[in-house]
Amino acid sequence: MKKIVYILLSVLLLSSCSDFQKVMKSEDIALKYKTGEELFEAGKYKKANRLFEQIVPKYRGKPQAEKLMFMHSMCFYKLEQYYLSGYRFEQFVSSYPKSEKAEEAAFLAAKSYYEESPIYSKDKEETVKAIEKVQLFVNSYPNSKYLAEANELVKELDFKLEKKAFEIAKQYNHIYDYKASIKSFNNFLLDFPGTSLREDALYYKFNSEYNLAILSIEALKQERIKLALADYNALVKAFPETKYLEEAKKLKEELEKEKINESKS
Repeated sequence: MKKIVYILLSVLLLSSCSDFQKVMKSEDIALKYKTGEELFEAGKYKKANRLFEQIVPKYRGKPQAEKLMFMHSMCFYKLEQYYLSGYRFEQFVSSYPKSEKAEEAAFLAAKSYYEESPIYSKDKEETVKAIEKVQLFVNSYPNSKYLAEANELVKELDFKLEKKAFEIAKQYNHIYDYKASIKSFNNFLLDFPGTSLREDALYYKFNSEYNLAILSIEALKQERIKLALADYNALVKAFPETKYLEEAKKLKEELEKEKINESKS
């Protein structure tokens, strides 16, 4: 029985493939449109798009062109070819600004750029571009039903930039370039005042100030100890129960010992 079912399924599959190839080779663009639409509705986006790519230029200026262009763009999106879907959806909005699908297309164009944004450790250029695209959508459709989701996308993209800037500053700390780390954390705290990484940034800035002070020549040590202690105070003032409290206190005590020893000498 299983063999019979397998044979029947194989025959149906071969027949389906054969029919699709016939449509692909056909000169009948109406047949290709109809078949592509059916495949699209069935979720067979790869096959549908192969047909759409053949007929999109031939339907330019015709009544069916609007729907065809939207389906063509959506196929790229569903196939996770986000660079192409972003480009195609933007073309759709530009060509059909009054379409009932214009808002959805504009959102999916922006979301395509969001999907193209790499993880935080990669080049930030695509993330910055994605933020610009999503923000443009928000500005263009302030009452959109997609507004809440768009704002979440911006929030996620912003955090990628925050995380990247934070990790760069932290990396300077790890490679013992404490001056660069302090400068980077200062910039980070100015650029992202509401960051969720503020506690971590304040601690690692203090840690860098501590190390810079301890390793300094005597002529610079006391001034740098003062700066480091000021950073400790900034940390515990902002986060009295900070997760770094125990370690931070140890570093503070060492700084105070250095300060006392210097005053005695």
